[in-house]
Amino acid sequence: MFDNLSSKLDKAFQVLKGHGKITEINVAETLKEVRRALLDADVNFKIAKEFTVRVKEKALGQKVLTSLQPGQLLVKIVKDELAELMGSEAVGVNLEGKPAVILMSGLQGSGKTTFTGKLALHLKKKQVKKPLLVACDVYRPAAIDQLGIVAEQVGATLYEDREEKDPVKIALAALELAKKDNHDLVIIDTAGRLAIDEVLMKEIKAIHAAVQPSETLFVVDAMTGQDAVNTAKAFNDLLNFDGVILTKLDGDTRGGAALTIKSVVNKPIKFIGTGEKMEAIDVFYPERMADRILGMGDVVSLVERAQEQFDEEQARRINKKIAKNQFGYDDFLSQIQQVKKMGNMKDLMGMIPGVGKMMKDVDVDDNAFAGIEVIIGSMTPKERSQPQLMNHSRKIRIAKGSGKSVEEVNQLIKQFEQMGKMMKMMQGGKGRQMMQQLQGLK
Repeated sequence: MFDNLSSKLDKAFQVLKGHGKITEINVAETLKEVRRALLDADVNFKIAKEFTVRVKEKALGQKVLTSLQPGQLLVKIVKDELAELMGSEAVGVNLEGKPAVILMSGLQGSGKTTFTGKLALHLKKKQVKKPLLVACDVYRPAAIDQLGIVAEQVGATLYEDREEKDPVKIALAALELAKKDNHDLVIIDTAGRLAIDEVLMKEIKAIHAAVQPSETLFVVDAMTGQDAVNTAKAFNDLLNFDGVILTKLDGDTRGGAALTIKSVVNKPIKFIGTGEKMEAIDVFYPERMADRILGMGDVVSLVERAQEQFDEEQARRINKKIAKNQFGYDDFLSQIQQVKKMGNMKDLMGMIPGVGKMMKDVDVDDNAFAGIEVIIGSMTPKERSQPQLMNHSRKIRIAKGSGKSVEEVNQLIKQFEQMGKMMKMMQGGKGRQMMQQLQGLK
């Protein structure tokens, strides 16, 4: 996410390294590189220029604090301006109404249908009890099938009518059903097109007028850069939507859409998609994103993701097992599965301060845990529950059964032992204190 932009901004700040104070000359040189980095990220020229002018005015108007180097001060100013550019603070969705109605709009291929399910799952974890997903794409049967699969994955109800060809009638019928069956949320998935056209715009406007949604969201592929911004403006002029969803931020995105869409349409980015899994959705926090762009990590979001997957009862059971030296491979496996649910591994590592820069050229395989799962699956239930039984002959049998080498089995055993030691250490006073500090970040 924004690896290229982060790298170029880091290079720009190197200009000030070693300088004792900020001057008009060294700031101008640094900001020239910052502007170039923004333009390379597909940020509109006018916005990039205005951004650097504001940073320059603030930098030259401040005295360097004794605890800050000039480079550190400029990084802080750039961070604050980036957060401001992206909207300053997170903005929630409006769920007023019985039922609350969310209208999803966007172009074909933006990830709209998948994100309809992600949003339903996200809101189910918060305050929604019974979501209804409505298939209003009457042109592509595959879109209805896809929404059906998504609804099943997130535990939502699907409303479809393959005989009806008027999306307005489908939407209104779905609302009637929602009221009758006590659904507290209706999310309407509309048809997308390959480009903006008059038929599409009229159709969405008609659905919008008929259902009077609590919230209208525009879904856009972050990898399309300024095209995404231009499309958002066209939709906003017609629908006056409430917020933007940026999908595919885990891909090779340059970041221009995320950085400029707020200033062009004056509507907040509300959610971002960070992977293919249904759990891969984050509330958009401009300040946290600015931190990540500048390589400062995002510990708060990392803790929040961990807490979402945190099973309190399971944690109590594991703590008891650790205290009694009964932590086994099944427990190890369950911990790995919880980590996998947190999202893309490289994205997670990027949330740890300083790690993002180190990992930018490293290819992190999301299937890295697959080998571990296969090896543990080749163990007997007794071996999984009693790790101390492991000996050389057992390792040979496990290696053959899993298609791995004995060295790989030994490596897993070492990882398991290290994790056991770490978890035992975390039960001590220092570990509890650290976890309390992380909790306080929320």
